[in-house]
Amino acid sequence: MFGDIARFLLNTVFTLFGAALLLRAWLQVVRMPPYNPVTNAVLQVTNWIVLPLRHILPSTRKIDWASLVAALLAAIVYVVLMVVLTGADPLSLLPTLLIVAVLTLIKWALNLIIWLTILMALLSWLNPRSPAMPILYQLTAPFLNPLRRVVPQLGGIDLSPILLFVIVQVLLMVVTRAAVQLTYFVI
Repeated sequence: MFGDIARFLLNTVFTLFGAALLLRAWLQVVRMPPYNPVTNAVLQVTNWIVLPLRHILPSTRKIDWASLVAALLAAIVYVVLMVVLTGADPLSLLPTLLIVAVLTLIKWALNLIIWLTILMALLSWLNPRSPAMPILYQLTAPFLNPLRRVVPQLGGIDLSPILLFVIVQVLLMVVTRAAVQLTYFVI
């Protein structure tokens, strides 16, 4: 029972932190202003790890390398801690754990897309004039706009978030299956 609780807590904390690091990188790609409350919150949560890394890995035009490397480091720590909880030696599994960490990072990114899309869809129905709507629209537009060109609106209802949700869910299944199979063969 303790192991289940520890895995749940580790998964929750690292998934939220990894998502915050990936969101920080994505905010730079979409050029979100730093005075925005969402951007400000993400910066405050992640500054402790990103700012020291930025001395080594400066940002380029649109890519925040420090945030991406910090997210990868968080994924590595998460995977190592999960392996330690199973009782296996993480050092003997190092090459496989690095691959699983990259797959975990992809999983976090896909989950972030799902949650931003769900939040945007819900707010568009419940409170379309919410101050968060422009932020959510700017964050999800690169994923939804190509789908909007393919999927027609039915009676004024935008089905692109549903299609994006289905696509990302399928990708999540593939990534999760790959990570699980890698860990089953090794542990």
